[in-house]
Amino acid sequence: MESQRVVVVVEDVAAARAALQWAVRNFIRAGDCITLLHVCPPARSRRKRRSLRLGGFQLALAFKDLCNGIAEAKVEIVVREGELGETVVATVNQLGATTLVVGLHDKSFLYRAASPYERVRRLGCRVLGIRQHATARDGSFNAELTQIETISLHVPPPKIPFPMFTLPLGGLWRRSKAKRRK
Repeated sequence: MESQRVVVVVEDVAAARAALQWAVRNFIRAGDCITLLHVCPPARSRRKRRSLRLGGFQLALAFKDLCNGIAEAKVEIVVREGELGETVVATVNQLGATTLVVGLHDKSFLYRAASPYERVRRLGCRVLGIRQHATARDGSFNAELTQIETISLHVPPPKIPFPMFTLPLGGLWRRSKAKRRK
């Protein structure tokens, strides 16, 4: 089988950890390349920027520990700065990823876009959105998988069923008033 390049979005929320755990148990195979991507918000001061990048790298290292169960899997850490959605799309396309794994939560970058389908359509790979359920039985992991299709459909522009002509109703209305005054 051909090896995959899987990008996992690293965020400091339980849903992101759940998504990585689900992917490790059910999707990622030996020999795959896993890229842990953390995106820091832009900062003006150099000290703040460095602090955010260091915190993001430490968070990604904690996520890397979850990947230790996979034999022969190559794990990379990428920390970028910028707006989360745009930076994820640009990085995934730049790396040539085959799959993007995202933990779905209330403030997920997929939901914050003005047009979330447009953002997903610009990705050149499969998107797996994993939502963690609050109930887990017997210490087992309980998650729900959502595969977001990225096939762009060609939608033709809407056709106007009949030609529209503007009528000078204002001019007709004035004439009729002028006749009444006489």
